[in-house]
Amino acid sequence: MAQSFVSKALSENDTAVDATLGNGNDTLFLSEMVGKGGEVYSFEIQKEAIDKFNELLIEKNINNVKVIHSGHENMDKYLVKKPKAIMFNLGYLPGGLKAIKTEPQTTIIAVKKGLEILRPGGIMTIIAYIGHEGGQHETDVIVDYLKTLSPKEFSIINISYFSTNNNAPILICIEKSCNLNEGK
Repeated sequence: MAQSFVSKALSENDTAVDATLGNGNDTLFLSEMVGKGGEVYSFEIQKEAIDKFNELLIEKNINNVKVIHSGHENMDKYLVKKPKAIMFNLGYLPGGLKAIKTEPQTTIIAVKKGLEILRPGGIMTIIAYIGHEGGQHETDVIVDYLKTLSPKEFSIINISYFSTNNNAPILICIEKSCNLNEGK
């Protein structure tokens, strides 16, 4: 569903960010969406995930992705152009150590910076997993911040999945208004 929202905002030659590489599914999607003339910046703190994904990039001959061994809170230091889409998939690396996960203090910095640099008309998606230790707190920090944003500047939806499991992830989708002055 997150990819569906992003696909409506993203075009060929755009810049996009996967704030949490993980296994690389969102990065591959973004790479395809922006085409050969676009750029995808993908952030990851776990070297093993980066190495594995870099092998996949070589195997698939994908040249429009820059994998950065840094936390998503540093995205503003690496981007050359303003992105049209930013995707977060919070929590821990599937199949990886559950102790290594996104943290509220760095995620909220990344979300704030991401919304600042996101192009008008751009989309940010956040998939938040509330079922792991610390996941609910991280989600609450993000939601509390998003409630402070001006509805004139951002349209925000929060999609909760109905499930017999109360720990189902939620999807937050944020669109930055097209009516904002680019120079701000």
